Amino acid sequence: MAVSKLLQTTVVGSYPQPDWLIDREKLNKVGAPRVRAREIWRVPEPLLEKAQDDATLLAIRDMEDAGIDIITDGEIRRESYSNRFATALEGLDLDNPHTISPKPGLNIAIPRVVGRIRRSRDVEVRDMQILRRSTKRQTKITLPGPFTMSQQAKNEYYKDDEEMAMAFAEAVNEEAHALQAAGADVIQIDEPWLRQDLTASNRYGIKAINRALRGLSAQTAIHLCFGYGTGFRVGKPNHYDFLTELAESSADQISIEAAQIRLDLNVLTELPGKTIVLGVIDLSSDVAETTEEVAGRIRQALKFIGPERLMPAPDCGLKFMPRELAFAKLSALSAGAALIRQELTGRAA
Repeated sequence: MAVSKLLQTTVVGSYPQPDWLIDREKLNKVGAPRVRAREIWRVPEPLLEKAQDDATLLAIRDMEDAGIDIITDGEIRRESYSNRFATALEGLDLDNPHTISPKPGLNIAIPRVVGRIRRSRDVEVRDMQILRRSTKRQTKITLPGPFTMSQQAKNEYYKDDEEMAMAFAEAVNEEAHALQAAGADVIQIDEPWLRQDLTASNRYGIKAINRALRGLSAQTAIHLCFGYGTGFRVGKPNHYDFLTELAESSADQISIEAAQIRLDLNVLTELPGKTIVLGVIDLSSDVAETTEEVAGRIRQALKFIGPERLMPAPDCGLKFMPRELAFAKLSALSAGAALIRQELTGRAA
C-alpha cells in the first residue's frame, strides 16, 4: 500500500442529526431505544423521508469537508444504532414490548421475539444507494450485530438465545449482501453487547458474527465500545473483556474505543491479521482535539501495529454531540492523520 494511502480516516457510523429534524431533548431522553421512538422527529411523517434525505446530504458534505476518507450516511434516518434494522424484521412484537430495569428508575422497552425472525424487505439499501451516488469517496454502512440484537430482545419463541442470535445473524447476512450490491465498500456490524454476557459471548458470539458476515467480498468490520462518550463520561473500564477473541472472527477490521478509556494499546499485538479502526477522538470531551493530540495518539498505536493496518477514527458515533463540535473533531482527526503521513513519507525518503 502506498504511503499516501496509509492511515485512512473513517467514522464509526453516526453524525449529529440537525436540530430542525429531531428534538434533541427527546433524543437525549430516549437514548438508544430498542423499539421505535417516533416522538423524536420534528418533521411530520409525510415529509419525514425527504427531510432525512436532505439531512443525510449535509452529513455527507460535512464528512467530506472535514477530510474523512471513508464516510457513512451519518445514520441520519435512525432513532438508534440498532432499532432501524431490528424493528423492521418479522417475528418481533413491538406493540407489546417487554420491559427491563437494568438499574433503579430506568425502564427500557425491548421487543418480544414471538415468531421466526425473518428479513422480508430491504431496510438500509435505499440509504446505501443515496450515499453511493452522493460521494466519490469510499463508503461504509453499519448494521446492528446479531449478538447485540439478541441481547436487546426477549426470547419467547426460540429454544434458547443462541438459536435466536443465529436467526438474527441470517437476517443481517441477507441485508449485508444487499448493501454490498448497492455499492458499500465497508460493512460494519455493531457489537457493543459482546461485553455484557461473557459466557454467551464465548459460547456463540464469534459463531453469530461469522454467520452474519458469510460470503461477503466487501471489507467487513466489527465495532466494540462502552457507550456514547457524551452520555457516559466516567466509570468506563479501561480494557475489553472480549476483544482478542475477535482474532478468530472472519471480519477484516476491528473497530475499538481507545481515546476516552486510555486503552492499553499493547492489546493490538493480539489481533494479528486484522486492520484496527482505532478510536483517537475522545467523545466525552466538549473540546476538539488539536492536530498534535490526534497525531500523538496515532504515534502511540504505531508502537504496536504497522501503519498499513491502522485506521484512525472517533471512539464511537457522533450522534449526541453538537454538529459544530463533531465537525471540529473530525477535522482534527484528518489533520492528525495527515501529519503522521507526512512523517512516514519523510522516513521513507
